[in-house]
Amino acid sequence: MATKPAFAQSAQVEHPKFGLGSVLSCNEEYIVIKFDDHGEKKFILSIVLPNLKKSDRQPPVEKRRTRKKAVPVPAAAV
Repeated sequence: MATKPAFAQSAQVEHPKFGLGSVLSCNEEYIVIKFDDHGEKKFILSIVLPNLKKSDRQPPVEKRRTRKKAVPVPAAAV
């Protein structure tokens, strides 16, 4: 019988070393968290679970990259 994961996807957590982050995935063995300042980290759930705390903050808004508009190159004078 499968057990319920410790944290739902997109749950907000706090780690003592890496700070605040969002859960990307969690199963019986591993948890993947995207930390605000340290990127994605994958942990063995049984080891990291005592150090994680649930956070009540709102998930951060993902920053979208803006594309620079192409500047037309003037044709060479012939």
